[in-house]
Amino acid sequence: MKWLKRLVLFFVLGVIVLLANYAYIAQQSRGKIYTSVDAVPHKRAAMLLGTTKYISKGRKNWFYVYRIRAAVALWKAHKVDAIIVSGDNGTRYYNETKAMYQDLIRAGVPARYITRDFAGFRTLDSVVRSGVDFGLKDFIIISQPFHLERALYIARAKGFQAVGYAAKDVKLTKAATRMFLRELAARMKMMLDLYVLHTEPKYWGGELKVRYKR
Repeated sequence: MKWLKRLVLFFVLGVIVLLANYAYIAQQSRGKIYTSVDAVPHKRAAMLLGTTKYISKGRKNWFYVYRIRAAVALWKAHKVDAIIVSGDNGTRYYNETKAMYQDLIRAGVPARYITRDFAGFRTLDSVVRSGVDFGLKDFIIISQPFHLERALYIARAKGFQAVGYAAKDVKLTKAATRMFLRELAARMKMMLDLYVLHTEPKYWGGELKVRYKR
């Protein structure tokens, strides 16, 4: 039975490490995430982090819907002069960036002020490319709070000044539970990427031009 006790001990310790890391990253973003559009400081650009538009059987992904609404709210409140949509474009049949671009235009954001980043395969890719490829150093990141905490940590680790604008969260659902469990692992992977593996974005696109409203 010793092996079973050790297995249980390792499992418990692993859960403790995951939860502690989750809480530490959350603490690092305190005061940098805004939930009111009126309170958000004006920045030249916002980066909208991608997710799939639909989940199983063609149902709406509300994480996506609320992120689009948050980006539109910032634009209409004149809090940003440009929006970068950054998402996964892994196959010809899956294109988060294209969907976000089209939905922002439908909602009234002028196409000429939306820049598309098709190589935002991961949050790390999106945030790091924002500074290197798009020349952003001080900007707003848009996503749900749990995602923003990780994105802002990456931005800070890379020397960028960024704040988050929180899209409405999706709570008390199976999708929310899955997201929480996924986030536990994603935060640990992020720490390894930043401090052990020194992972770089999958693609560098060179300096890409962002068009600003003013």
